[in-house]
Amino acid sequence: MAVSMRLMRFGGKKDPYYRIVVSDRRSARDGRFIEQVGIYDPKKDPVEVRFKEEKALGWLRKGAQPTPTVRQLLIRSGISKRLTEEKEA
Repeated sequence: MAVSMRLMRFGGKKDPYYRIVVSDRRSARDGRFIEQVGIYDPKKDPVEVRFKEEKALGWLRKGAQPTPTVRQLLIRSGISKRLTEEKEA
C-alpha cells in the first residue's frame, strides 16, 4: 500500500483550515485516513503549522511520501532536517 502525507481540507468557503494526515494514496482528499500528524492554518498571522513530531518522523521512516506542500511545511518546521541528520548518523 502506497502511503502519503497530505493535507485534508476543513473550514468554510474562503476560510480553509487543514489537517496533515497520513493516508492511502488511492483514497479521496477528504476521505479515509490512517493517522493525523499535524495541522496547518494559513489564515492566522503568523501562519500556524504544528506537527506531532514523533508520529510524523515515524511515518517518514516507514516510507510515507509527503506531497510537495507538506514537504515545504516539514522543511519550515525543521522535521525534515532531523530526518536527514538521523540518516547521516
